[in-house]
Formats: sequence, structure tokens, C-alpha cells
Amino acid sequence: MTMTTKSFHRLSPLILGCAAGLVLLAGASPSRAQSVAVMVNGDPITSYDIEQRSKLNFLTTHKPADRQQVINELIDEKLKIKEAKKYGVDPTSSDIDQAYAAMSGRMRISPEQLTKSLEIQGIRPDTLKSRIKADMVWTSLVRGRYKESLQVGEKEVAAAVQLSGGDVKQEGDAFEYKMQPVVLVVPRGSAPDAIETRQKEAETLRNRVQSCAEANALFKSMPNAAIRDIVTRTSADIPAVLREVLDKTPIGHLTAPEVTKQGVEMVALCGRQPTTIDTPKKREIRDKMYAEKYLAKSNWYLQEIRKAAMIEYR
Repeated sequence: MTMTTKSFHRLSPLILGCAAGLVLLAGASPSRAQSVAVMVNGDPITSYDIEQRSKLNFLTTHKPADRQQVINELIDEKLKIKEAKKYGVDPTSSDIDQAYAAMSGRMRISPEQLTKSLEIQGIRPDTLKSRIKADMVWTSLVRGRYKESLQVGEKEVAAAVQLSGGDVKQEGDAFEYKMQPVVLVVPRGSAPDAIETRQKEAETLRNRVQSCAEANALFKSMPNAAIRDIVTRTSADIPAVLREVLDKTPIGHLTAPEVTKQGVEMVALCGRQPTTIDTPKKREIRDKMYAEKYLAKSNWYLQEIRKAAMIEYR
């Protein structure tokens, strides 16, 4: 999502003047500003709601919003939220705020910065939060009610692999990795020399360690160092770059040191066994098939709810 703020400060007197005018208009004609456009099971959608969502959609798509599409979107959201409440799916305002904060984090800005960016565009934060809430409850409801029918079986995946030109028998290059992350702590703000010294220390330890037992004994007793519990991941769970590193690392040894925010990190490889659980290709196909099943079930469910809804246009 792109938030444009260019020339805002230069135009702020004009914007403030327009805002003052809008306040006067709103005070003079509140019923017009909040006129009801649609009633959905007795719950109103106002012209202001439509205007706000139109602005939000334009901000995310960079295309003029079709009014009827916006209305349909708002109707669907009200239906989704009401249906979810019937089954006890009703997130708190704190849950919504957390999702809002997570969204801002993915955009690498703070929630306050996201709010400010929206307000510059004339959009209330609650407009975005309403959409977030509808998405949250609907995803949880559909996945919860139709969990069994959404599952993708091994035979389905195998057939899809063959259709895509792959060979199921040759999809056996998947492994299950048992790993223990290791970190040599470097305090934030440390000089480059301190980091370099820690990197050299890591290389020395890397050459010394020959087993995970040695790694545990060493790093658990070492100051400013830590070794975490064993984690198990398959090839499908790991990025290709890391898979390549792990495949080249002997069992019981450490991967090459890498500087991170925590310090200098390595991974002790404690096990690597072939597995038929999932290969990266099979995982990709499985996820795609699941998404297709979810979308079909979601659309069907929503249409069933719409049929039973009382929708009145004003």
C-alpha cells in the first residue's frame, strides 16, 4: 500500500481551509452527510461509509472506485461479521488493533504513522479497521466450519504434480532438518571491530564443534552466547538459500556465521533425513489448491447468506 504525502505541507493551509468549510457544512446538514443508502438486516450503510470506503479502495488500487462495487463490498462485510457472531467469532477491539499494528509493521511504519497517512487522504482509521475485522472473522469462520472439505489429500497433490509436468517419484529430494540456532551476542551499537572479533570467534568455534552434543556443552556454558532448543523443519518450510547451506553442512557441524540484529548467528545441524511429507514443489501446489478450495467455499457461503439477508436500498 502506498501512502502519498508529497506536497502536503505546501498545501496544508488550503487543506485546513477546506476542512473548516466541510465542518461548517456538516454542522448545517448532518442528515445529508450521514444519509442512509442501504439497510442490511436492519444495519445501515451510510453515504459517508461509501465515501470513506471509496477513498480507501482508490488508495490501495489507484483506480476510481465503482459505487455499486463499494456498496456490495460493504454489504458483504456486514453479512460476514453478523454470520461470524452467530458462531462466536467476534474479535475484540484489541484484536483489531493488533492486526492493524501488524499491517503497519509489514509496511515498515508505526501504527501512528499509518493512521496519519490515512488521515492525510481523508480516511478514518476505523474504515480500514472495519475491513480488517471482516477479513479476520470470515477467514476464521470459513476455515473453522469447512475444515474437512478444505483439506488437500496426497492423491490430489500427486495428480496435480503430474499435470504440471513433474514426476512424483522424482519429488523425493525433500529432507527433514533438525537444527539448533546459536547466537554470539553483540550489544547494539557496538563498534565494527567488536563485531569482527565476534565473527572470528564464531569461525574458530565452528571449526571446533563436531557434534550437537559438543555445541550444547560449549554454548550453554559460554558467557554472552546462547543455543536454542532443537527445531524441526522440512525442505518445504525453508527458503532455497538456507536449504542449500544446510545440504552442504555436515551433520553435527555449524553453518557459516552471519551477522544479525542479535549478534553473530549460526545453526548447528543435528540431523538431516529424507522425508516424503512435502517437497517445495508439492507444498507450492498444495497451497495453491487449498487457496482455490477456500475461495470457492467462501464465495458459495457468502451467496447463501446473501439469499437469506434483508437488503433494502434507499
